[in-house]
Amino acid sequence: MRVFIAGFGTETNVFVPFPTGRRAFATFGVFRGNATQHPPGSMSGPLHVWRREAEARGWTVVEGLLTFAAPSGITSRAVYEEFRDEILADIRQALPLDIVLLNLHGAMVAGGYDDCEGDILARVRALVGPDVVVGAELDLHCHLSETMVGQATAIVIYKEYPHIDPMDRAAELFVICADAAQHKTKPVMARYDCRMMGSYRTPVEPMKSFVARMKSFEGKDGILSVSMAHGFAFADVEDVGTRMLVVSDGDIGKAERLAAQLGRELFADRHNFITRFLTPDEALDRADAHNEGTVVLADRADNPGSGAPGDSTFVLQRILARRAGPTLFGVMWDPVAFQIAEEAGVGATLDMRLGGKCGKVSGDPVDLRVTVRQITCNVQQPYGPVMAPLGDLAWLSSDLVDIVINNHRTQTLHADAFRALGIDPSRYRLVVVKSAQHFYNGFAPIAKETLYVTTPGGAEPAYTRLPYTKRKTPFWPKVDDPFAG
Repeated sequence: MRVFIAGFGTETNVFVPFPTGRRAFATFGVFRGNATQHPPGSMSGPLHVWRREAEARGWTVVEGLLTFAAPSGITSRAVYEEFRDEILADIRQALPLDIVLLNLHGAMVAGGYDDCEGDILARVRALVGPDVVVGAELDLHCHLSETMVGQATAIVIYKEYPHIDPMDRAAELFVICADAAQHKTKPVMARYDCRMMGSYRTPVEPMKSFVARMKSFEGKDGILSVSMAHGFAFADVEDVGTRMLVVSDGDIGKAERLAAQLGRELFADRHNFITRFLTPDEALDRADAHNEGTVVLADRADNPGSGAPGDSTFVLQRILARRAGPTLFGVMWDPVAFQIAEEAGVGATLDMRLGGKCGKVSGDPVDLRVTVRQITCNVQQPYGPVMAPLGDLAWLSSDLVDIVINNHRTQTLHADAFRALGIDPSRYRLVVVKSAQHFYNGFAPIAKETLYVTTPGGAEPAYTRLPYTKRKTPFWPKVDDPFAG
């Protein structure tokens, strides 16, 4: 057997005012056939799994391009086509092949392409023909299009948010595709549109039990895999929204019935499955009710992992106005302020202008007199089973709030992001993180309560107000009953 492996993707927020270009992919790294020669990372981990599993069977592995970009605005058409065509050229050179395995995030939008993953899979299928097994792994914040399902042999989507399972899902996909290539099974797929937009937290109930229920069907009665595409709401594309996906062995009717059954269950209990968001003042009022312990606030609307800049000040302004504290705030992306702090040096006290640099979604900058308490470079933070870069950090202390800034736009994934500077986040009454949900596992041990905050940031979960123009079917919560009529 000859197996080709590669990966390419990003998560596109079409509503933020900055594009995704070549530099964004270069920041992650552009690996041409050698990603598995480096330690596994957040996006390279699946390729490590596929290589290990194939070589354990004595199969030949051909490795192509791997590159990803941090979530941001629309990807440059030229950059998208360049990397896509490189993968296609790698496949063409590797022919003949038995299996193609691609790690694709599932929510990339490029100039002229609303469904990048569908475009890639269709071109791969045209290149390798109908008999080669083509598998794709997707982030659960994906758009699941008809083209994707129609062109792939099998698709497997992460089940957990935070994403602790990409390598587990990679192993699941490999088994499905290996069995198909050896003619042990014949995977067929069915998707079901739940007609919902939402944010779903898998570590807590009732979502935790729903994921367990999904898994309970797998490996029985011909069901090979069950996935839930949570969707990525910050994209104006036809397939935006939540969908169920079922892979069965040769029985499309069975796959369709199970996908519809689970999708209807999700919709019926929709009010309990979605995350509740508070205004900054509502969250601070809730935090005030705690006499002891640390309350963690997730600044969801400024989550860089959803394409927001990571430099908004809406929550910070309310903390300062209310003199809420002691507060730890971060990590805020502000490379200009970091450079000033680095030049000033540890121990320096100076007036600094922080945040508010990327337009309306960032709010107004905040002027504070701060002391540079610590600077640490090349910081890594845990991201599930791997480590992820956080860049260079500066700890700035004022009389009201301690702020951590960095020069690498990424979300706060773990309390170790602060500990790298010598900060113990559990000593603060209030900790504000720039993240939507990936922070959860890393902060749960210190959190008396975790609250989710929304503001007018670049990833505001305003599903009823986002200017969608391309989705053809109604959805909840914009329509109370999108299945009516």
